[in-house]
Amino acid sequence: MQSGLLLDRDGIINRRIIGGYVRRPAEFVLLPEIIPLLDAAREAKMIIAVITNQQGVGKGLMSESDLAIVHDEMTRQLKNHGHRLDAIYHCADLASTGSWRRKPNPGMIEEAIADFDLATSRSWMIGDSITDAQAGRAAGIHTALVGDFPKDAATIVVPSLRHLPLETICKR
Repeated sequence: MQSGLLLDRDGIINRRIIGGYVRRPAEFVLLPEIIPLLDAAREAKMIIAVITNQQGVGKGLMSESDLAIVHDEMTRQLKNHGHRLDAIYHCADLASTGSWRRKPNPGMIEEAIADFDLATSRSWMIGDSITDAQAGRAAGIHTALVGDFPKDAATIVVPSLRHLPLETICKR
């Protein structure tokens, strides 16, 4: 079984658009603070996947094709830093549907666990929303939240990506 690093997209890999959606490649701004975490994860031979709610598609603000183009830009920018993702899981369902795949439900994480035979005891969900931690906990993996959260909201809570304890998350 392998270890997994499962990452929320907006606010963790790229700059979040408050009250909006990253709908075009030009709006995708990579957060440089993510690179040390990705470096450590690759060194530890972890599977790296994105787990992202993309309700903008469900609302008709963008198409699946538009989302794929944004993800192509994300992939390109990460490649420029020497990184690649093993998978991208997204859920376009509206929050009101209660979809099993949509965070805070664990569906996308469970798919990643099954697809890559991930060891839940050595896998992490990193996000910047309480729903990221809820989904990770529901799937039985460790969680880290980046932002201003109560200390018990996740396994680890830090104020910024720079404060993530890489040696804890990316154990060999």
